[in-house]
Amino acid sequence: MEMAERIQFESNSFGKRIKSMLKVDFRRMFTTPLFYIMVGVCLVIPILILVMTTMMDGTVTVDLSTGVETTMEAFDNTWQAIGSVSRESTGMDLSLTGMCNINMLYFFAAVFVCIFIAADFRSGYAKNLFAVRSKKSDYVVSKTLAGFVGGVFLLLAFFVGTMVGGAIAGLPFDTGAAGVSGIVMCMLSKMFLVAVFVPIYVLMSVVGKQKLWLSLLGSLCVGMLFFNIVPMMTPLDSTMVNVVLCLAGGALFSVGLGAVSNIVLKKTSLV
Repeated sequence: MEMAERIQFESNSFGKRIKSMLKVDFRRMFTTPLFYIMVGVCLVIPILILVMTTMMDGTVTVDLSTGVETTMEAFDNTWQAIGSVSRESTGMDLSLTGMCNINMLYFFAAVFVCIFIAADFRSGYAKNLFAVRSKKSDYVVSKTLAGFVGGVFLLLAFFVGTMVGGAIAGLPFDTGAAGVSGIVMCMLSKMFLVAVFVPIYVLMSVVGKQKLWLSLLGSLCVGMLFFNIVPMMTPLDSTMVNVVLCLAGGALFSVGLGAVSNIVLKKTSLV
């Protein structure tokens, strides 16, 4: 009788549930080929961009139908693959340096998150998970955190590739007006800004569920609406203010859209 009274059942708290979910998601993420393929692609892309554009600098192409000549302009500095200083940062920059830089990885993150979550619904893992033990809110939090970490790895891979590509292409590494601190703050801002986009992709993924095409379409369309804020919020000469704003924005989007994703999972069928 005394032994029975001493028995205490361990409560399944929110922290323990999230810890368990994160273990599963991170194990899946770090063991799936998709993650390493995308990291490898993000590593190679800046190398190819910087080397190829340097080799083709000054090349003139002529449109046979209109006779218009176009001159290929290469990157002047390695850091242009990361971004531009605040006075040059515009959301509608359609130049080569404005389009072929690290900011395009926010769309790569959409592909990663959508495939990652769609696999849960296609395999029936999500349905079994919710039926056995996990709450839908735990699932949303875990997928948001896993997507954030995955997005940060993609950014870091691109940064490393930029350093390698710049060295191979012989481009200067002069930090100019940005300075070393500005570039560090720039990368931190871009990392925290991932937390703004990932909740969008998670929401679109739980709406589309096993329909990967629908999740991708929704994520890319909505992501494009917010894409203009990336160069404005994360210029090459970023300061602590940019870091704090991106961190605050990421927290607000994660909480707000996370709640919406939770409602969608509760109100819709899991198949």
